[in-house]
Amino acid sequence: MDILKLIKKHDNQKMLDLLLGFPEQFEKALKIGNSFKFTIAPGQIDHIIFGGMGGSAIGGEVIISCLSKELKIPAMVQRSYSLPKFANSRTMVIISSFSGNTEESLSLYENARESNSKIICITSGGELEKRANANAVPIISIPGGMQPRCALGYLSIPILVFLKKSGIAMNEDDNFAETLALLHKKSELYSPRNQDNLALNIAKQFYNKIPIIYSSNDMMHAVAMRWKAQISENAKTMAFYNVFPELNHNEIVGWQQLPELLRKFQIIYLRDKEDSSRNQSRMEITKEILEQETNQVFELYSEGSSKLSRLFSIIYLGDMVSYYLAILNNLDPTPIKKIQILKDKLKDIY
Repeated sequence: MDILKLIKKHDNQKMLDLLLGFPEQFEKALKIGNSFKFTIAPGQIDHIIFGGMGGSAIGGEVIISCLSKELKIPAMVQRSYSLPKFANSRTMVIISSFSGNTEESLSLYENARESNSKIICITSGGELEKRANANAVPIISIPGGMQPRCALGYLSIPILVFLKKSGIAMNEDDNFAETLALLHKKSELYSPRNQDNLALNIAKQFYNKIPIIYSSNDMMHAVAMRWKAQISENAKTMAFYNVFPELNHNEIVGWQQLPELLRKFQIIYLRDKEDSSRNQSRMEITKEILEQETNQVFELYSEGSSKLSRLFSIIYLGDMVSYYLAILNNLDPTPIKKIQILKDKLKDIY
């Protein structure tokens, strides 16, 4: 198999360039965050809501995972048309819409204004930017011209910088430099020109299989969610995820019926050195049980010292795995035809 020939044939919109260039995006996102001058005193807000959908929402999940032990106030991601009833003038609502035209995000924006919440928007333009400018709402402006799922750096890092500068998150030792260095290293390792390519090898294990991504409900939860979404959108392949310990109370029992189908699943564990010791024990025992019903369970460990570097080490690997799986499936990873069909039909209704 000549992966370079397959890429040339199928990657018509050059997603590989965006993926291998992710370290540069991360660096630019840092600069955007540092140039955003708006700040807010921690004592002015009681909770944070990240509002968005799909690729625009995952940035909030990553931030919450990264700051899980640093945030001084509760934070959540809202994937919906409306805010929770508790949202009020002491709520910070961060509306994320890469295009600026996501209908759910626009609805959340109006809902946030009605509840007198403190609003920040992060977008590349569109209707959200227009409304925010009209209402003098602070905007983090990011570059456009790509799929939202390819813009995770832009959709997470500026907000992370803002939260640290504002004192809303306790300032951990600077970990951006470590993360950037790790991403540069991984970009070279995941290049199709590298013969010993972990991302491509994992994609081969997933080929003609249904990926099942399991992690602890600690920091890797957001990463498992990201892997599942990227495999669905890029590789056009069904994938599922779940977390420990919850899956031990229900899903584990489902690994019994339809044995021929179970052999079509490929389980992968996403692990981190700070996974709780109880979850680590559960993962080991569950692995023994599941390998009697399906294929060998593969395990991946995050790399790096800081939470940020460990998160992005596995996120970046998952993005590259989903890309190579698309290529192995003889597909262009960029188009999302079914989503576009859905949007077109919704336009006819509204």
